[in-house]
Amino acid sequence: MKKILASIVCCLGMCTVFADNHEVVTVEQINEIFGWNFDEVEITTEKVADGLYVLFGAGGNIAASVGEQGVLIVDDMFPELIPKIEKAINDVGGGSIDFAINTHWHFDHAHGNLALGPAGTHIVAHENSVQMNRVDSIVNIVRYKIAQDAYPPEAQPVISFDRSMRFHFNGGVIDLIHAGPAHTAGDTAVIFRQQNAVHFGDVFNNTGYPFIDADSGGTINGMIEFCNAILSELNDESIVIPGHGPVTDVDDLTAYINMLTVVRDRVQALIEEGQSKDQILAAKVTSDFDEEYGPEENSLGFVDRVYTSLMN
Repeated sequence: MKKILASIVCCLGMCTVFADNHEVVTVEQINEIFGWNFDEVEITTEKVADGLYVLFGAGGNIAASVGEQGVLIVDDMFPELIPKIEKAINDVGGGSIDFAINTHWHFDHAHGNLALGPAGTHIVAHENSVQMNRVDSIVNIVRYKIAQDAYPPEAQPVISFDRSMRFHFNGGVIDLIHAGPAHTAGDTAVIFRQQNAVHFGDVFNNTGYPFIDADSGGTINGMIEFCNAILSELNDESIVIPGHGPVTDVDDLTAYINMLTVVRDRVQALIEEGQSKDQILAAKVTSDFDEEYGPEENSLGFVDRVYTSLMN
């Protein structure tokens, strides 16, 4: 089961001592505000199946396929961490990174593009994420708005897809699936068929309530539909790699889908009763899930973003 630390947020890996405002900050300022010291970050590695590893550090989890054909990773954290990531991959027998798949465009999952792209790694993403990488964007996490600048051409994805695409790599099939807008408008789940494992990106978060980027096409209904679509591709033995948090299983994923559905239904019912956002936030619609997912007020505006996506 998940181990919840009430003072730690899920989606962007941030401590939740926020100023109660809507200040726009840069990625660099967020690093400073939350004390992220990349010199001190350690990359740890977990082998989840033959040829498949998960790397943990700062930002989103990385899945790494390592084999005779080379190295393919899913998400790439931050450019400052790429040397440490490369060392961790070398330590399990890999070489240079051939492909990097972005599950979506948020900086804590894709900023490593800034180092990998110029070094020759082929970057892959859903078309909507490609478009977001090309423009200056704002990630609205409710208490802060984070300015993410457009990536230079050499750091942008060079391969994109619409609904699905397939790699034949390191002796197995790797499927990329976009099951509609969910956490953002451009999410990708990556299924390693040979290892019976899936990397969800931030559509599934295993450290608390998720963040829904409702200002950039994310929706609570899409989160539920996306999770159910990918769940239908799995079986009882599947390995589930979340965007943040420990590697888990289908039981945790199923419980998470139930939580999303119940909270969605409660917020929708209150909307239909004519209640305002403030009234809905005060209603504590997540109270029976807080023991498992942590206090909702420590999330990145989970109920606020559920409400906003239902009203969009």
